[in-house]
Amino acid sequence: QVQLTESGGGLVQAGGSLRLSCAASRGSIRNNAMGWFRQHPGKEREFVAATSWTGATTFHADSVRGRFTIARDNAKNTVFLQMNSLKPEDTAVYYCAARRLSYYTTTSSDYDYWGQGTQVTVSS
Repeated sequence: QVQLTESGGGLVQAGGSLRLSCAASRGSIRNNAMGWFRQHPGKEREFVAATSWTGATTFHADSVRGRFTIARDNAKNTVFLQMNSLKPEDTAVYYCAARRLSYYTTTSSDYDYWGQGTQVTVSS
């Protein structure tokens, strides 16, 4: 079973940048669609970005489009989320997720494997 481990979270000032990484182990994700989701305290998990298995097709939520970019390196079994122009409302726990299928969706229940999450805090 694929195991996902996120890293790169932390505390940053508004307007700053962070790069999240999601490394897969115990299996390959090169044929899997991948997604990033986030969860604000007391709220449901929400979609942030997703990529097809090749990385050729990506989709970003309206709230982050133009600021965040998802990318993948299948040779390294890793997916990234570059976050620029961060805002206090981006503060959340960010989760990486993998689907068994190669095409992505924006629905969290469609994803089969999840990481433990990494905290991102943006101060004003």
